[in-house]
Amino acid sequence: MLTLFQVPDYPLQFWLAAVATAVLIGVSKAGFGGGPGVIATPLLSLVIPVPEAAALLLPILLLADVFVVRHYYNQVDAPNLRAVLPWALLGIVLGALFFRQFSDQERVLELGIGLIALGFVLYQAVRSRILQVAGQKRPSPLTAALLGTTSGFTSTLAHVGGPPMMIYLLPQKLPRNLFVGTTAVFFFIVNLVKLIPYYLLGLLAVGNLTVTLLLLPVLWLGTRLGVWLNQHVSELWFNRVLYVILVLVSLQLILGQSFVSLLFG
Repeated sequence: MLTLFQVPDYPLQFWLAAVATAVLIGVSKAGFGGGPGVIATPLLSLVIPVPEAAALLLPILLLADVFVVRHYYNQVDAPNLRAVLPWALLGIVLGALFFRQFSDQERVLELGIGLIALGFVLYQAVRSRILQVAGQKRPSPLTAALLGTTSGFTSTLAHVGGPPMMIYLLPQKLPRNLFVGTTAVFFFIVNLVKLIPYYLLGLLAVGNLTVTLLLLPVLWLGTRLGVWLNQHVSELWFNRVLYVILVLVSLQLILGQSFVSLLFG
């Protein structure tokens, strides 16, 4: 049994992928768009099983959330949070049931993660059109239920709950501080609640915490890199490169081919 400070016996390709995901999460949390963070679970799923990848990333995401929430905890649109959060909790339950049902069918989980990741890229391609159709108005309770549940479900499976929340919040054209604060608090609560089903499903392990501690400096460097990129690099082209990588990673998970895994030896 691993002790708190015992390093899990992972191969080199795991550590390369883990460092890359920690950097990308840090870049994403530094305000460089959603692309860097969404690639984390699919990328790590190339080298370890999907449930293990999702569970390992959860404490890292929670720590990253803390960095953001401490700046925006008092800048939240409470009506929006009340509208979607209960449905997100339902989505978490559904996601946990999905994990339990297919926990021993890795190909099903890989397919699910790959499809969610491809769906994110598709959303980015048509986002402006979706927002144009939605118009500037507060979504209906039915829309809140659908998008909130979807966000909780995809967040539980792959930590990719952002697109449904963006579709819900962006048409309202909230002030930037309220938009960031509402999103930050929403995902902090969602990620905190996800600890319960992850624990009940036996996904959490002491080794996860050890890896999290080892990756903390990398996460911090990722946030600093995100700040620098915001000042010197076009977010549009940076995210386009990441979306191409995400498509390749998604195809690797969906098709089970080896061309993407060559990146990791």
